[in-house]
Amino acid sequence: MPSFPTAAKRELADSQLRHNLANATSTIRRKRADVVGELDDWAQLRDAGAAIKAHTLSNLDTYLERFETAVTEAGGTVHWARDAAEANRIVTDLVRATGEREVVKVKSMATQEIELNEALAEAGIDAWETDLAELIVQLGHDTPSHILVPAIHRNRAEIREIFRREMGAVGTPAPEDLTDEPARLAEAARRHLREKFLRAKVAVSGANFAVADSGTLVVVESEGNGRMCLTLPETLISVVGIEKVVPSWRDLEVFLQLLPRSSTGERMNPYTSTWTGVTAGDGPQEFHVVLLDNGRTDALADEVGRQALRCIRCSACLNVCPVYERTGGHAYGSVYPGPIGAVLTPQLRGTASEVDKSLPYASSLCGACYDVCPVAIDIPDLLVHLRTRVVEEHSAKDKPMDALMGLASWVFGDAKRLAAVQKVASWSRKVIGRRGTIGRLPGPLSGWTDARDAPAPAQESFRSWWQRTRGEEGGGR
Repeated sequence: MPSFPTAAKRELADSQLRHNLANATSTIRRKRADVVGELDDWAQLRDAGAAIKAHTLSNLDTYLERFETAVTEAGGTVHWARDAAEANRIVTDLVRATGEREVVKVKSMATQEIELNEALAEAGIDAWETDLAELIVQLGHDTPSHILVPAIHRNRAEIREIFRREMGAVGTPAPEDLTDEPARLAEAARRHLREKFLRAKVAVSGANFAVADSGTLVVVESEGNGRMCLTLPETLISVVGIEKVVPSWRDLEVFLQLLPRSSTGERMNPYTSTWTGVTAGDGPQEFHVVLLDNGRTDALADEVGRQALRCIRCSACLNVCPVYERTGGHAYGSVYPGPIGAVLTPQLRGTASEVDKSLPYASSLCGACYDVCPVAIDIPDLLVHLRTRVVEEHSAKDKPMDALMGLASWVFGDAKRLAAVQKVASWSRKVIGRRGTIGRLPGPLSGWTDARDAPAPAQESFRSWWQRTRGEEGGGR
């Protein structure tokens, strides 16, 4: 992936994308505001959610071990994965052990993060997404662009064409007379998925929450596809980030109020599925949990950065972000787009690549993301914190910028030198600022002018004006 500015420039050229995003995010924002406004204690709920998450992360080792014990006692098996490669190997081996060559999947950010579908495909195992939006993305040979609505960048007409073109190649085809009416599109998806639900013997899920006291996993969703995946197959494998743990059911109650209001603008999500171990004759008879680290421990070690692990994946920050609304999720080069992705991804993956070191700068720092976050993650503060880290980690490699900063220090260190530069800047207006704004500058300075409009230098500097209007009164200083 290229850096965010390069990818964003490409996405900004797509007017249909901007229209789709503006329409979808404005609708979700309005619904969220309505249901949040109904609660007099929303601020207290938000504080409670933040406090529970902060406490859990501070004692994560204790709660993870408690969760493992509870799952084991309930008949499940817990696996620990240090990174994506280990998690993919564990899941692949578990599926192979069943003798099956396909799985159905519940929407899962963790499995997208580790690219599980691709790993299973390399092993000859088909993974079928069952969430409607994920199905659209998969059939369209696309990638998700939103945490909650992965196909938010597609409109109904595009979805109809994807269904008509792709469904028949991998299962039940779309009806010949399929229209772009939502009800008809949903009906086509149900028909296509039904055979996969009834045939599959293995399911893979993530989890929104993991209750340490009882070993219970929780998935919240809006369509019922998750319920089908969690109850019909004989084997269930759940890949869960270690930060998803909450201490008790009492703590879970707080998040089941915060999450639906912040994500879909609903008072309560339509489906809340919970499962604890194995029950004879009811549901999957083999249950595995893969607890995923994949950079989370490194993030936890950062006293400032760790608050990003409080995220409950509601996507509220995406829906209010002016940058995301115009560029979409693909520009972020990560399964976690938007403001939360800009602070979470560089901590999970590091800042070695061009895209990862550019993500902390993918923000106007307007603060809207913090205002709507249901667990009070101070994303603007994290962005600044990570920008500092990027500078510290890459400053030795940025010789042109070091030279520019050294030159600036030399100029600002002497009044006469500064005055001379100001005169040159005023004169340069005739060359670079004839239209009132600065055009494209050469060399390393182009990184500034390519990304923003800047006013041309004033015809007269403040210093010159002061000397001209105050004369000796100002002392020439």
